[in-house]
Amino acid sequence: VQLQASGGGLVQPGGSLRLSCTTSGRTLRNSNMAWFRQPPGKEREFVAARTWNGARTLYADAVKGRFTISSDNAKNTVYLQMNSLKPEDTAVYYCAVGRVVILSAMSLDHSYDYWGQGTQVTVSS
Repeated sequence: VQLQASGGGLVQPGGSLRLSCTTSGRTLRNSNMAWFRQPPGKEREFVAARTWNGARTLYADAVKGRFTISSDNAKNTVYLQMNSLKPEDTAVYYCAVGRVVILSAMSLDHSYDYWGQGTQVTVSS
């Protein structure tokens, strides 16, 4: 199973980016999918997660109302739409896919079995 993340880059504060994560070797059906990030000098942190059918979504407080996680299961691709970006959103962003777990566990990195390589997002003027 491989996850390929893309879409990162340099954007000004207030701008938008859309990250994509395409999986191969595994269908997204009956899976949970998530995005985590690791800011410079800090530990990896949860950003957003959803069930494969969108029945449940979960967001970190820091991104709620600005970021949206979605998926195109036919394309085995997970997206993270990021709007109103702030300098504190600067980080390496990782996608992850794993088994279905309860809502409270969807923000935990050990709930995910497969990880992408990361894509850099830099928010700066």
